[in-house]
Amino acid sequence: MMPLNCIAVDDEPLALGLVCAFIEKTPFLNLVGKYSSAVEALQGLSEQEVDVLFLDIQMPDLTGIELARVLDKSGTQGPRIVFTTAFNNFALEGFRVDALDYLLKPFNYEEFLRAATKAQTYFELLRKAEQNGTVQTAIVPQAVPTESREEYIFLKVEYQLVRVAYDDMLYIEGLKDYVKVHLKSEPKPLLSLTSLKSLEEKLPSQRFMRVHRSYIVNLEKIGAISRNSILIEKTSIPVSDQYKESFSDYVSRWT
Repeated sequence: MMPLNCIAVDDEPLALGLVCAFIEKTPFLNLVGKYSSAVEALQGLSEQEVDVLFLDIQMPDLTGIELARVLDKSGTQGPRIVFTTAFNNFALEGFRVDALDYLLKPFNYEEFLRAATKAQTYFELLRKAEQNGTVQTAIVPQAVPTESREEYIFLKVEYQLVRVAYDDMLYIEGLKDYVKVHLKSEPKPLLSLTSLKSLEEKLPSQRFMRVHRSYIVNLEKIGAISRNSILIEKTSIPVSDQYKESFSDYVSRWT
């Protein structure tokens, strides 16, 4: 795997120098730029391909959070962000702008390396997924949807990209800004910062169905069906009026 191109942004010269030194010390990272302001970094990002952005938060003119929002709304695949900050009250906001990790100053090389390794793992998984997608497109006949051959989905969980097998998913519960993915293999659900609608669009429709504004179920895991609910293992999941017709159509094919 090629080294990850990185830039560092911090308005404090000592902090900027330390991050740059850590990047140059790490074999799988490649320092391609360093900036003392987010405005300068924005210009640099437009001129070269960057994989990872080590970004301070509290800066004049444009904060790190504001830069992250600009990149998120740009409509292009931007770099993954690792925030570096002396303040611990930005963790949730960092999560909301899809930061890969969050380093609290002062941090040592071991802590930096942990975040860098997380970035390396993310890009390895991403490239493997892209390669698998290319192979599937090449070998699957046009008459068979590509999604029918996929057996997993990648979810963003705690700043990581986690591969989750379709067969392990029981049902998905939607919250305000998150979803809970309930698995057969784990007692605790995975918490992912995405919407139920977004996840519904990514999951194969022949295996998963929206049955309620707050629930998507794995059709293969349904144990019993009553008039207004579905039983998956020991959990009763409601079927709302909005989705009752489509679910009834599915059930009628098997009765």
